[in-house]
Amino acid sequence: MTRTFASATTLEDALDALGSGARPIAGGTDLVVGARQGKASLPEAIVAIDRIDTLGGIVEVDGGLRLGALVTHDEIVTDRVIRERFTALADASAIVGSHATRAHGTIGGNVMNASPAMDTGGPLLCFGASADLRSASGERALPLEQLWTGPGETAADPRELLVQIDVPAPAPMTGSAYVRLEYRRQMEIAVVGVTAVVRLDAGSVSDARVAITALAPTIRRVSEAEAALIGSDGGDDAIAEAARAAASGSSPITDVRSSAEYRSAMANVIARRAIVVALARARGEHVPIPASAATYASVGGTST
Repeated sequence: MTRTFASATTLEDALDALGSGARPIAGGTDLVVGARQGKASLPEAIVAIDRIDTLGGIVEVDGGLRLGALVTHDEIVTDRVIRERFTALADASAIVGSHATRAHGTIGGNVMNASPAMDTGGPLLCFGASADLRSASGERALPLEQLWTGPGETAADPRELLVQIDVPAPAPMTGSAYVRLEYRRQMEIAVVGVTAVVRLDAGSVSDARVAITALAPTIRRVSEAEAALIGSDGGDDAIAEAARAAASGSSPITDVRSSAEYRSAMANVIARRAIVVALARARGEHVPIPASAATYASVGGTST
């Protein structure tokens, strides 16, 4: 049970509270819901950080992005630069939880919750994002693949606060997509999710990044799938090989939402869809956001 609650209005106040053992809360869509469902108890001390203005905002920096920890999913989905150049991230934020979740849930809370099924994790990982962590004693930048250490676990010190996420600029002719297996459209958690980010150069794939969601203890990239695409023309054979590699690189579990066998089988299908959409967008074709919507099935001639 929470015994103390404070509301910080400055970063310094928040860091002081964390140094005294408090846990930060912003939108509360993970922490509060988890406590209500009995998955975890609320911490004894909480500091609200939602009133700290310096933790908000989406800023374009040298073609890249600086996402304040308090940026909501709704803000991400409606941002023009993200929709045009970091489209997979818009795909992901567009399908997080419910309308209320997207209005109040923050990208910082999503990242620090470290769920292997979080929708935004794959896109951020494939775009090379890093977390800016600060404490009363200093700050450091940590790539997301180093931040996530296990389900619900991070390499951040309890006294550190995520203040922003830095995302480098994508190269020209880059297309991206995030696709997940859905049983329903609202209030869903990924059973299988795949992110694909591809770059084209003179008709060939010059770079590719593929990440799997809800298929391993942490969201991670699959180098074998990426290698299958790089140097290819992005045709059916390369897509099929990359999708198989993505599925082979997974280590799914059985839980209340799906069996490991079903997840493994669907990983191939979802990977293929994500790669097809990413290639289409790299070629300048319009694919509506989110890519997980029913319309994506016809992109590139695929119906699976």
